[in-house]
Amino acid sequence: MAFLERNANRGSVSTGYDIDYSVKLQDTESEYLQRAASGSDGSRTTMTLSMWLKRTEPGNDHIFYSQGSHVRFRWKTSDYFSLRLANGHEFEHQARKFRDPNAWYHLVVAIDTTQATASNRVKIYWNGEQETTLPDENNPPDQNEQLTLGQFSSVTTQLGWFVEGGYGLDGYIAEVNYIDGIQQAVTEFGEFDSASGIWKAKEYTGSYGNEGFYLNFSSAGDMGNDDSGNNNDFTVQNVNQNDQATDTPTNNFCTGNELVNFSPGSQNLFQGATRFYNPSGQNWQSITGTFGVTKGKWYWEFQTTGTGAFVGISDVEDDKIPQKTDGYFIGYGDDNSATTKSLGMYSTNGVIYNDAGSVTGASYDNSNIVGVALDMDNRKIHFAVDNTWAGSSDPANNTNGATWNTSWSDTVHPAFSCAQNNEVLVNYGGYTVISISSAASDANGYGTFEYAPPSGYYALCTKNLAEYG
Repeated sequence: MAFLERNANRGSVSTGYDIDYSVKLQDTESEYLQRAASGSDGSRTTMTLSMWLKRTEPGNDHIFYSQGSHVRFRWKTSDYFSLRLANGHEFEHQARKFRDPNAWYHLVVAIDTTQATASNRVKIYWNGEQETTLPDENNPPDQNEQLTLGQFSSVTTQLGWFVEGGYGLDGYIAEVNYIDGIQQAVTEFGEFDSASGIWKAKEYTGSYGNEGFYLNFSSAGDMGNDDSGNNNDFTVQNVNQNDQATDTPTNNFCTGNELVNFSPGSQNLFQGATRFYNPSGQNWQSITGTFGVTKGKWYWEFQTTGTGAFVGISDVEDDKIPQKTDGYFIGYGDDNSATTKSLGMYSTNGVIYNDAGSVTGASYDNSNIVGVALDMDNRKIHFAVDNTWAGSSDPANNTNGATWNTSWSDTVHPAFSCAQNNEVLVNYGGYTVISISSAASDANGYGTFEYAPPSGYYALCTKNLAEYG
Protein backbone atom coordinates (compact mmCIF):
# COMPACT_ATOMS: atom_id res chain seq x y z
CA MET A 1 0.00 0.00 0.00
CA ALA A 2 0.99 3.64 -0.41
CA PHE A 3 2.93 5.43 2.29
CA LEU A 4 0.47 8.02 3.55
CA GLU A 5 2.26 11.28 4.14
CA ARG A 6 1.11 13.06 7.28
CA ASN A 7 -1.13 16.05 6.47
CA ALA A 8 -1.04 15.21 2.74
CA ASN A 9 -4.04 16.83 1.12
CA ARG A 10 -6.39 14.39 -0.55
CA GLY A 11 -8.97 17.08 -1.20
CA SER A 12 -11.16 15.67 1.55
CA VAL A 13 -11.71 18.82 3.60
CA SER A 14 -13.94 21.72 2.65
CA THR A 15 -12.31 25.04 1.90
CA GLY A 16 -13.50 28.50 1.04
CA TYR A 17 -11.05 28.58 -1.86
CA ASP A 18 -11.35 26.29 -4.86
CA ILE A 19 -8.59 25.44 -7.29
CA ASP A 20 -10.46 24.59 -10.48
CA TYR A 21 -7.76 23.21 -12.77
CA SER A 22 -4.41 21.49 -12.97
CA VAL A 23 -2.19 20.44 -15.86
CA LYS A 24 -1.42 16.78 -16.53
CA LEU A 25 2.20 16.16 -17.57
CA GLN A 26 3.78 12.98 -18.94
CA ASP A 27 7.55 12.58 -18.86
CA THR A 28 7.76 10.11 -21.77
CA GLU A 29 5.77 12.49 -23.97
CA SER A 30 8.13 15.40 -23.13
CA GLU A 31 5.20 17.46 -21.84
CA TYR A 32 6.20 20.61 -19.94
CA LEU A 33 5.93 24.40 -19.84
CA GLN A 34 8.79 26.78 -20.46
CA ARG A 35 9.69 30.41 -19.95
CA ALA A 36 12.55 31.28 -22.30
CA ALA A 37 15.45 33.42 -21.13
CA SER A 38 14.53 37.03 -21.80
CA GLY A 39 13.84 40.36 -20.19
CA SER A 40 15.25 41.15 -16.77
CA ASP A 41 16.42 39.21 -13.76
CA GLY A 42 14.35 39.12 -10.65
CA SER A 43 15.88 39.20 -7.22
CA ARG A 44 18.62 36.59 -7.00
CA THR A 45 18.72 36.64 -3.21
CA THR A 46 15.04 36.63 -2.21
CA MET A 47 12.12 34.67 -3.68
CA THR A 48 9.33 32.18 -2.89
CA LEU A 49 7.96 29.31 -4.97
CA SER A 50 4.67 27.64 -4.07
CA MET A 51 3.13 24.77 -6.04
CA TRP A 52 0.81 21.76 -5.63
CA LEU A 53 1.80 18.37 -7.06
CA LYS A 54 0.15 14.98 -7.51
CA ARG A 55 2.65 12.25 -8.31
CA THR A 56 1.15 9.30 -10.20
CA GLU A 57 4.26 7.16 -10.82
CA PRO A 58 6.32 6.81 -7.62
CA GLY A 59 9.71 5.21 -7.99
CA ASN A 60 10.74 7.27 -11.01
CA ASP A 61 13.05 10.28 -11.13
CA HIS A 62 10.79 13.33 -11.45
CA ILE A 63 11.91 16.93 -11.93
CA PHE A 64 9.05 19.41 -11.62
CA TYR A 65 10.84 22.79 -11.62
CA SER A 66 14.20 23.81 -13.03
CA GLN A 67 16.21 26.86 -14.10
CA GLY A 68 19.20 26.42 -16.34
CA SER A 69 21.62 23.60 -15.55
CA HIS A 70 21.89 24.21 -11.80
CA VAL A 71 18.41 24.59 -10.26
CA ARG A 72 16.42 21.38 -9.87
CA PHE A 73 13.39 20.60 -7.71
CA ARG A 74 12.90 16.85 -7.90
CA TRP A 75 11.73 13.55 -6.45
CA LYS A 76 14.44 10.95 -6.90
CA THR A 77 13.85 7.29 -7.75
CA SER A 78 14.04 6.47 -4.05
CA ASP A 79 11.04 8.82 -3.58
CA TYR A 80 12.68 11.51 -1.46
CA PHE A 81 12.80 15.21 -2.29
CA SER A 82 15.94 16.96 -3.48
CA LEU A 83 16.42 20.71 -3.98
CA ARG A 84 19.53 21.82 -5.82
CA LEU A 85 20.42 25.49 -6.08
CA ALA A 86 23.34 27.12 -7.85
CA ASN A 87 26.97 26.46 -6.95
CA GLY A 88 26.31 23.01 -5.51
CA HIS A 89 23.87 24.00 -2.78
CA GLU A 90 21.73 20.91 -2.29
CA PHE A 91 19.08 19.97 0.26
CA GLU A 92 17.90 16.39 0.59
CA HIS A 93 15.89 14.55 3.20
CA GLN A 94 15.95 10.82 2.66
CA ALA A 95 13.81 10.05 5.72
CA ARG A 96 10.58 11.27 4.12
CA LYS A 97 9.18 9.29 1.20
CA PHE A 98 6.68 10.73 -1.27
CA ARG A 99 4.92 7.59 -2.47
CA ASP A 100 1.20 8.29 -2.13
CA PRO A 101 -0.38 8.44 -5.63
CA ASN A 102 -3.67 9.48 -4.04
CA ALA A 103 -2.35 12.69 -2.48
CA TRP A 104 -1.81 16.27 -3.54
CA TYR A 105 1.41 17.58 -1.99
CA HIS A 106 2.05 21.27 -1.38
CA LEU A 107 5.61 22.55 -1.66
CA VAL A 108 6.82 25.99 -0.59
CA VAL A 109 10.46 27.01 -0.94
CA ALA A 110 11.10 30.44 0.61
CA ILE A 111 14.60 31.88 0.15
CA ASP A 112 16.37 34.97 1.47
CA THR A 113 20.15 34.79 1.40
CA THR A 114 20.41 38.21 3.09
CA GLN A 115 19.40 36.59 6.40
CA ALA A 116 22.18 36.58 8.98
CA THR A 117 21.17 33.14 10.31
CA ALA A 118 22.10 30.42 7.81
CA SER A 119 19.11 28.21 8.64
CA ASN A 120 16.72 31.05 7.71
CA ARG A 121 18.10 31.51 4.19
CA VAL A 122 16.35 28.48 2.66
CA LYS A 123 13.06 27.34 4.15
CA ILE A 124 11.37 24.25 2.72
CA TYR A 125 7.77 23.35 3.59
CA TRP A 126 5.77 20.26 2.65
CA ASN A 127 2.07 20.38 3.47
CA GLY A 128 2.57 23.37 5.73
CA GLU A 129 5.35 21.82 7.84
CA GLN A 130 8.89 23.14 7.65
CA GLU A 131 11.74 20.71 7.12
CA THR A 132 13.87 21.65 10.11
CA THR A 133 16.25 18.70 9.99
CA LEU A 134 18.02 18.14 6.70
CA PRO A 135 20.74 15.55 7.41
CA ASP A 136 21.97 15.61 3.81
CA GLU A 137 22.12 19.38 3.52
CA ASN A 138 25.17 20.36 1.52
CA ASN A 139 26.73 23.79 1.68
CA PRO A 140 23.88 26.27 2.35
CA PRO A 141 24.11 29.66 0.55
CA ASP A 142 26.42 32.30 1.93
CA GLN A 143 24.92 35.51 3.25
CA ASN A 144 23.89 37.80 0.35
CA GLU A 145 24.84 35.15 -2.22
CA GLN A 146 23.41 35.63 -5.72
CA LEU A 147 21.61 32.46 -6.91
CA THR A 148 20.72 31.13 -10.34
CA LEU A 149 17.11 31.02 -9.16
CA GLY A 150 15.68 34.33 -10.30
CA GLN A 151 18.15 34.74 -13.17
CA PHE A 152 15.41 34.94 -15.82
CA SER A 153 17.37 37.04 -18.34
CA SER A 154 19.90 34.36 -19.21
CA VAL A 155 18.53 30.92 -18.22
CA THR A 156 15.43 28.97 -19.22
CA THR A 157 12.78 28.22 -16.58
CA GLN A 158 10.89 24.95 -16.95
CA LEU A 159 7.85 23.56 -15.19
CA GLY A 160 7.75 19.77 -15.23
CA TRP A 161 11.06 19.34 -17.03
CA PHE A 162 14.86 19.56 -16.89
CA VAL A 163 16.07 20.13 -20.41
CA GLU A 164 19.69 19.14 -19.81
CA GLY A 165 18.67 15.83 -18.29
CA GLY A 166 15.76 15.25 -20.67
CA TYR A 167 13.21 14.13 -18.10
CA GLY A 168 10.36 15.64 -16.14
CA LEU A 169 7.19 14.79 -14.19
CA ASP A 170 4.55 12.09 -14.39
CA GLY A 171 1.53 13.59 -12.68
CA TYR A 172 -0.34 16.84 -12.15
CA ILE A 173 0.69 20.38 -11.19
CA ALA A 174 -1.67 23.08 -9.86
CA GLU A 175 -1.58 26.62 -8.45
CA VAL A 176 1.99 27.74 -9.16
CA ASN A 177 3.00 31.01 -7.46
CA TYR A 178 6.47 32.51 -7.87
CA ILE A 179 7.06 35.58 -5.69
CA ASP A 180 9.96 37.78 -6.74
CA GLY A 181 11.79 39.70 -4.00
CA ILE A 182 9.87 38.37 -0.95
CA GLN A 183 10.48 35.41 1.34
CA GLN A 184 6.81 34.74 2.02
CA ALA A 185 5.35 32.81 4.94
CA VAL A 186 3.87 29.42 4.09
CA THR A 187 0.56 30.61 5.56
CA GLU A 188 0.17 32.96 2.60
CA PHE A 189 -0.63 29.90 0.47
CA GLY A 190 -2.37 27.45 2.79
CA GLU A 191 -3.71 26.73 6.25
CA PHE A 192 -4.42 23.78 8.53
CA ASP A 193 -8.04 22.73 8.74
CA SER A 194 -9.23 23.35 12.29
CA ALA A 195 -11.16 20.06 12.52
CA SER A 196 -8.95 17.54 10.72
CA GLY A 197 -5.51 19.16 10.87
CA ILE A 198 -5.09 18.60 7.13
CA TRP A 199 -3.23 21.26 5.18
CA LYS A 200 -5.48 22.93 2.60
CA ALA A 201 -5.15 25.52 -0.13
CA LYS A 202 -5.58 29.24 0.46
CA GLU A 203 -5.72 32.01 -2.12
CA TYR A 204 -2.54 34.05 -2.38
CA THR A 205 -3.37 37.76 -2.38
CA GLY A 206 0.06 39.37 -1.98
CA SER A 207 2.48 40.98 -4.40
CA TYR A 208 4.38 39.07 -7.11
CA GLY A 209 7.22 41.53 -7.67
CA ASN A 210 8.41 42.32 -11.19
CA GLU A 211 9.38 38.84 -12.34
CA GLY A 212 6.88 36.77 -10.38
CA PHE A 213 4.16 34.70 -12.02
CA TYR A 214 0.97 32.80 -11.26
CA LEU A 215 -0.11 29.78 -13.32
CA ASN A 216 -3.58 28.39 -12.63
CA PHE A 217 -4.09 26.58 -15.98
CA SER A 218 -7.62 27.95 -16.29
CA SER A 219 -7.37 28.67 -20.01
CA ALA A 220 -7.29 25.37 -21.93
CA GLY A 221 -6.11 27.16 -25.05
CA ASP A 222 -3.35 29.07 -23.21
CA MET A 223 -2.13 26.81 -20.43
CA GLY A 224 1.01 28.87 -19.82
CA ASN A 225 -0.80 32.15 -19.24
CA ASP A 226 0.52 34.18 -16.30
CA ASP A 227 -2.42 35.48 -14.26
CA SER A 228 -0.31 37.55 -11.86
CA GLY A 229 -0.61 40.66 -14.02
CA ASN A 230 3.08 40.56 -14.97
CA ASN A 231 2.55 38.76 -18.28
CA ASN A 232 5.47 36.44 -17.58
CA ASP A 233 3.86 33.76 -19.71
CA PHE A 234 5.15 30.24 -20.29
CA THR A 235 4.96 28.44 -23.62
CA VAL A 236 3.62 24.90 -23.77
CA GLN A 237 5.79 22.05 -25.00
CA ASN A 238 3.73 19.08 -26.25
CA VAL A 239 0.90 20.26 -23.99
CA ASN A 240 -2.53 21.17 -25.35
CA GLN A 241 -6.09 21.76 -24.18
CA ASN A 242 -6.59 18.03 -23.62
CA ASP A 243 -4.02 18.15 -20.81
CA GLN A 244 -6.14 20.48 -18.68
CA ALA A 245 -7.53 18.51 -15.72
CA THR A 246 -10.14 19.14 -13.03
CA ASP A 247 -8.25 16.86 -10.62
CA THR A 248 -7.04 19.46 -8.11
CA PRO A 249 -5.97 19.89 -4.46
CA THR A 250 -9.50 21.06 -3.58
CA ASN A 251 -11.30 18.29 -5.51
CA ASN A 252 -9.14 15.20 -5.80
CA PHE A 253 -10.26 12.51 -8.28
CA CYS A 254 -9.69 8.78 -8.29
CA THR A 255 -6.96 7.47 -10.64
CA GLY A 256 -5.26 4.14 -11.19
CA ASN A 257 -3.03 3.08 -8.32
CA GLU A 258 0.59 2.56 -9.38
CA LEU A 259 1.40 0.75 -6.13
CA VAL A 260 -1.25 -1.95 -6.44
CA ASN A 261 -0.67 -5.33 -8.04
CA PHE A 262 1.69 -4.98 -10.98
CA SER A 263 5.47 -4.77 -11.00
CA PRO A 264 6.42 -1.98 -13.43
CA GLY A 265 8.56 -3.23 -16.25
CA SER A 266 7.40 -3.16 -19.80
CA GLN A 267 3.88 -2.59 -18.47
CA ASN A 268 3.04 1.03 -17.93
CA LEU A 269 0.38 2.98 -16.03
CA PHE A 270 0.73 6.49 -17.40
CA GLN A 271 -1.04 9.64 -18.64
CA GLY A 272 -2.00 10.79 -15.15
CA ALA A 273 -2.55 7.14 -14.10
CA THR A 274 -5.53 6.84 -16.46
CA ARG A 275 -3.98 4.63 -19.17
CA PHE A 276 -2.55 1.13 -18.71
CA TYR A 277 -0.55 -0.66 -21.40
CA ASN A 278 0.32 -4.35 -21.20
CA PRO A 279 2.63 -5.34 -24.08
CA SER A 280 3.08 -8.69 -25.83
CA GLY A 281 4.63 -11.51 -23.85
CA GLN A 282 3.14 -10.43 -20.52
CA ASN A 283 0.61 -12.07 -18.21
CA TRP A 284 -2.72 -10.54 -17.35
CA GLN A 285 -2.47 -7.61 -14.95
CA SER A 286 -5.07 -6.01 -12.68
CA ILE A 287 -5.14 -2.39 -11.49
CA THR A 288 -7.40 -0.89 -8.84
CA GLY A 289 -8.41 2.73 -8.32
CA THR A 290 -6.95 4.90 -5.58
CA PHE A 291 -10.34 5.38 -3.91
CA GLY A 292 -12.25 2.79 -1.92
CA VAL A 293 -15.95 3.32 -1.17
CA THR A 294 -18.25 1.92 1.50
CA LYS A 295 -21.52 3.64 0.60
CA GLY A 296 -23.07 5.91 -2.01
CA LYS A 297 -23.57 5.56 -5.77
CA TRP A 298 -20.68 6.10 -8.17
CA TYR A 299 -20.07 6.29 -11.91
CA TRP A 300 -16.99 6.00 -14.15
CA GLU A 301 -16.10 4.94 -17.71
CA PHE A 302 -13.61 2.66 -19.51
CA GLN A 303 -12.39 2.09 -23.03
CA THR A 304 -10.16 -0.75 -24.22
CA THR A 305 -7.87 -1.51 -27.13
CA GLY A 306 -7.20 -5.07 -28.24
CA THR A 307 -9.36 -8.03 -27.32
CA GLY A 308 -8.78 -8.89 -23.68
CA ALA A 309 -10.08 -6.85 -20.75
CA PHE A 310 -12.28 -7.02 -17.68
CA VAL A 311 -13.88 -3.99 -16.01
CA GLY A 312 -15.44 -4.06 -12.57
CA ILE A 313 -14.60 -3.92 -8.88
CA SER A 314 -12.42 -5.56 -6.24
CA ASP A 315 -12.89 -6.01 -2.51
CA VAL A 316 -10.22 -4.22 -0.48
CA GLU A 317 -9.59 -7.60 1.21
CA ASP A 318 -9.28 -9.56 -2.03
CA ASP A 319 -6.57 -12.19 -1.54
CA LYS A 320 -5.17 -11.75 -5.07
CA ILE A 321 -4.98 -7.95 -5.27
CA PRO A 322 -2.43 -6.60 -4.59
CA GLN A 323 -0.47 -9.69 -3.53
CA LYS A 324 -0.56 -11.66 -6.79
CA THR A 325 1.17 -9.97 -9.70
CA ASP A 326 0.88 -12.42 -12.60
CA GLY A 327 -1.79 -14.43 -14.39
CA TYR A 328 -4.74 -13.03 -12.47
CA PHE A 329 -7.70 -11.03 -13.65
CA ILE A 330 -10.74 -9.77 -11.75
CA GLY A 331 -13.53 -12.28 -11.34
CA TYR A 332 -11.19 -15.29 -11.49
CA GLY A 333 -9.14 -17.38 -9.11
CA ASP A 334 -5.88 -19.22 -9.76
CA ASP A 335 -7.77 -22.22 -11.17
CA ASN A 336 -9.95 -20.06 -13.47
CA SER A 337 -12.89 -20.41 -11.11
CA ALA A 338 -14.95 -17.55 -9.78
CA THR A 339 -13.67 -17.80 -6.23
CA THR A 340 -12.20 -14.39 -5.56
CA LYS A 341 -13.51 -11.20 -4.03
CA SER A 342 -13.69 -9.37 -7.35
CA LEU A 343 -16.20 -8.99 -10.14
CA GLY A 344 -15.69 -8.10 -13.77
CA MET A 345 -17.38 -8.04 -17.17
CA TYR A 346 -15.28 -9.68 -19.91
CA SER A 347 -14.84 -7.83 -23.18
CA THR A 348 -14.90 -10.87 -25.49
CA ASN A 349 -18.15 -12.54 -24.40
CA GLY A 350 -19.80 -10.01 -22.10
CA VAL A 351 -20.01 -12.50 -19.23
CA ILE A 352 -20.02 -10.94 -15.76
CA TYR A 353 -17.73 -13.22 -13.79
CA ASN A 354 -18.27 -13.74 -10.08
CA ASP A 355 -21.78 -12.29 -10.26
CA ALA A 356 -23.69 -13.69 -7.29
CA GLY A 357 -26.89 -13.34 -9.31
CA SER A 358 -27.60 -14.18 -12.95
CA VAL A 359 -27.32 -10.89 -14.85
CA THR A 360 -26.45 -10.98 -18.55
CA GLY A 361 -23.67 -8.62 -19.56
CA ALA A 362 -22.60 -7.31 -22.99
CA SER A 363 -19.42 -7.65 -25.00
CA TYR A 364 -17.38 -4.62 -26.02
CA ASP A 365 -14.29 -3.67 -28.02
CA ASN A 366 -12.18 -0.59 -28.72
CA SER A 367 -15.07 1.17 -30.47
CA ASN A 368 -17.15 1.20 -27.29
CA ILE A 369 -17.21 3.13 -24.03
CA VAL A 370 -18.19 1.07 -21.01
CA GLY A 371 -20.01 2.87 -18.21
CA VAL A 372 -19.95 1.49 -14.67
CA ALA A 373 -22.56 2.43 -12.07
CA LEU A 374 -21.67 1.14 -8.61
CA ASP A 375 -24.47 1.16 -6.03
CA MET A 376 -22.90 0.53 -2.64
CA ASP A 377 -26.15 1.19 -0.80
CA ASN A 378 -27.85 -1.78 -2.51
CA ARG A 379 -24.64 -3.75 -3.23
CA LYS A 380 -25.16 -3.79 -6.98
CA ILE A 381 -23.11 -2.93 -10.05
CA HIS A 382 -24.44 -2.04 -13.49
CA PHE A 383 -22.58 -2.02 -16.81
CA ALA A 384 -23.45 -0.03 -19.94
CA VAL A 385 -21.95 -0.32 -23.43
CA ASP A 386 -22.32 2.99 -25.26
CA ASN A 387 -24.98 4.06 -22.76
CA THR A 388 -27.12 0.92 -23.17
CA TRP A 389 -27.37 -0.82 -19.80
CA ALA A 390 -26.64 -4.55 -20.03
CA GLY A 391 -29.12 -7.15 -18.85
CA SER A 392 -32.02 -4.71 -18.97
CA SER A 393 -30.68 -3.11 -15.81
CA ASP A 394 -31.67 0.38 -14.71
CA PRO A 395 -29.29 1.79 -12.08
CA ALA A 396 -31.40 4.89 -11.45
CA ASN A 397 -34.38 2.72 -10.46
CA ASN A 398 -32.41 -0.13 -8.82
CA THR A 399 -33.54 -2.67 -11.43
CA ASN A 400 -31.45 -5.81 -12.04
CA GLY A 401 -27.69 -5.29 -11.83
CA ALA A 402 -24.94 -7.73 -10.82
CA THR A 403 -24.32 -8.46 -7.14
CA TRP A 404 -21.41 -9.78 -5.12
CA ASN A 405 -21.05 -12.37 -2.41
CA THR A 406 -21.91 -11.47 1.19
CA SER A 407 -18.40 -12.59 2.24
CA TRP A 408 -16.96 -9.37 0.81
CA SER A 409 -15.92 -6.61 3.18
CA ASP A 410 -17.61 -3.21 3.26
CA THR A 411 -14.98 -1.46 1.09
CA VAL A 412 -14.80 -1.82 -2.70
CA HIS A 413 -12.33 -0.38 -5.23
CA PRO A 414 -12.88 0.24 -8.95
CA ALA A 415 -10.74 -2.23 -10.89
CA PHE A 416 -9.84 -3.44 -14.35
CA SER A 417 -7.74 -6.20 -15.89
CA CYS A 418 -5.76 -6.19 -19.10
CA ALA A 419 -4.38 -9.03 -21.25
CA GLN A 420 -1.10 -8.88 -23.14
CA ASN A 421 -0.94 -6.58 -26.14
CA ASN A 422 -3.87 -4.55 -24.77
CA GLU A 423 -4.60 -1.18 -23.23
CA VAL A 424 -7.29 0.02 -20.86
CA LEU A 425 -8.21 3.71 -20.69
CA VAL A 426 -10.12 4.77 -17.60
CA ASN A 427 -12.10 7.92 -16.91
CA TYR A 428 -13.01 8.70 -13.31
CA GLY A 429 -13.90 12.26 -14.34
CA GLY A 430 -10.83 14.32 -13.44
CA TYR A 431 -8.70 13.52 -16.49
CA THR A 432 -8.83 10.99 -19.32
CA VAL A 433 -7.25 10.26 -22.69
CA ILE A 434 -10.58 8.89 -23.93
CA SER A 435 -11.95 11.14 -26.66
CA ILE A 436 -14.94 12.91 -25.10
CA SER A 437 -17.49 14.57 -27.37
CA SER A 438 -20.36 15.38 -25.00
CA ALA A 439 -18.55 16.46 -21.79
CA ALA A 440 -21.35 15.27 -19.49
CA SER A 441 -21.02 15.78 -15.71
CA ASP A 442 -22.85 14.47 -12.67
CA ALA A 443 -25.68 16.35 -10.98
CA ASN A 444 -23.17 18.35 -8.90
CA GLY A 445 -21.30 19.44 -12.02
CA TYR A 446 -18.24 17.26 -11.31
CA GLY A 447 -16.46 15.00 -13.77
CA THR A 448 -16.24 15.02 -17.55
CA PHE A 449 -17.76 11.93 -19.15
CA GLU A 450 -18.98 10.82 -22.55
CA TYR A 451 -22.36 9.87 -21.08
CA ALA A 452 -24.27 11.48 -18.23
CA PRO A 453 -24.15 9.45 -15.00
CA PRO A 454 -27.50 7.90 -14.06
CA SER A 455 -29.68 9.91 -11.69
CA GLY A 456 -28.29 9.65 -8.16
CA TYR A 457 -24.80 8.53 -9.25
CA TYR A 458 -21.70 10.69 -8.87
CA ALA A 459 -18.09 11.00 -9.99
CA LEU A 460 -15.41 9.55 -7.71
CA CYS A 461 -14.00 12.79 -6.34
CA THR A 462 -13.49 14.05 -2.82
CA LYS A 463 -16.18 16.73 -2.94
CA ASN A 464 -18.73 14.02 -3.73
CA LEU A 465 -17.22 11.61 -1.20
CA ALA A 466 -17.56 14.25 1.51
CA GLU A 467 -21.27 14.50 0.73
CA TYR A 468 -22.26 10.95 -0.19
CA GLY A 469 -19.40 8.65 0.82
